[in-house]
Amino acid sequence: MKTGLFTSAHVFLIAICLLTLAPPASVAADGKPGIGLQLIAEGFTSPTTLIPLDDGSGRLLVADQLGVVYVLGKDGAKAEQPFFDVRSRLAKLNEGFDERGLLGLALHPHFKENRKVYVTYSAPLRKEAPTDWDNTLHVSEFKVAESDPARLDPGSERVLLEIDKPYFNHNAGCIAFGPDGYLYISVGDGGNANDEGKGHSPQGNGQDTTVLLGKILRIDADKGSPYAIPSDNPFVDGKKGRPEIFSYGMRNAWRISFDRGGNHELFVGDVGQTMYEEVDIITKGGNYGWNIREGFHCFNQKDPLHPLEDCPKTGAAGEPLLDPILEYKNINGHRKDPEARGISVTGGYVYRGKALPQLAGKYVFADWSRNFALPDGALFVATRPGSAGEKKWTLEPLELVSPKKLGVFIVAFGQDADGELYVLTNGRNMITGNTGKVYKLVPM
Repeated sequence: MKTGLFTSAHVFLIAICLLTLAPPASVAADGKPGIGLQLIAEGFTSPTTLIPLDDGSGRLLVADQLGVVYVLGKDGAKAEQPFFDVRSRLAKLNEGFDERGLLGLALHPHFKENRKVYVTYSAPLRKEAPTDWDNTLHVSEFKVAESDPARLDPGSERVLLEIDKPYFNHNAGCIAFGPDGYLYISVGDGGNANDEGKGHSPQGNGQDTTVLLGKILRIDADKGSPYAIPSDNPFVDGKKGRPEIFSYGMRNAWRISFDRGGNHELFVGDVGQTMYEEVDIITKGGNYGWNIREGFHCFNQKDPLHPLEDCPKTGAAGEPLLDPILEYKNINGHRKDPEARGISVTGGYVYRGKALPQLAGKYVFADWSRNFALPDGALFVATRPGSAGEKKWTLEPLELVSPKKLGVFIVAFGQDADGELYVLTNGRNMITGNTGKVYKLVPM
């Protein structure tokens, strides 16, 4: 049969040619591949940290909030023997939602030589703490077992720092070594809400430089007993604040990371109260405003849903309150606002890998979920402003080719030795079960 100038056979051949010449559906308009999530490993509870095992093997370490550190092979298979099990050292965790547990993991910059590993976890309340408080955050050093390089020696623990916490929430607990070789530690404001209640200073722990709660700390783990204070820490003499403090005015800095490129800046996702979530670039001695401000806005401690029209622009010592690089509206405080993007920011990484060139130099992060009860996390990408005088970064959803809908709680991010990024998830809003998964951001 003929169809105009062409037979049906001609039409079929032309169609085949067009399909062959057409770019894949996942290729973006700029010719770069689309972005997807590739499942790498599963069977976790709620993974909080993923870092490369710095031994040249390409293996990864994954810390699970429940208290176990696993080794992942290049194929994503979990080693039968855990790298470390801290469950016997944890405070008793809730069967439902809980913010305590194994919270941070970092290798010493010279791990290949000294085999030192650092861990933060929620330990039972120590005897010196107020009896009605909840737990004590441990920042500890361990060493790899001499008899078995595939696991930590449980008897090698050296507790560097103990921080008592009045409530079970707002623990932060992320740790990372900076380009200066010092250990940075994020510490939540103590929990409860509004930076008030038992264990909170009248001005709020975030603004009280005599306590370690609500801060980013910096210590020298290689010197001192059990550690030393870097000579240029803001309160190194201890007269106007705790010498461990690097920056303050934080609420719950859930996940921190250093940019492995550029100026090696320290990025923090600071979880808001009710109205705004924020991302900060941390500078030495910086006051980031909590609980005077939430994001760019004045905070109203008596009525968090209605920000104050005016508030102090400086801290108690006259220092300026520093702005975040971006904020987004919290759904809990902006129920009917289409611009509201989530309820709890999850800090990520600046992308410095090679597989996804469209993300180069951009900050990839997330919101834990847009619903407390349902797994509805969202991925974002933030772009640095083009003008030197502009400080606000632009925020966009990170569009995925696959899956179209995540259907998970996004707990954390990870970065491997090549700078490629991983998304750590939990299928439940609690730390029970085995719905936790690790995905890799890949071209599609």
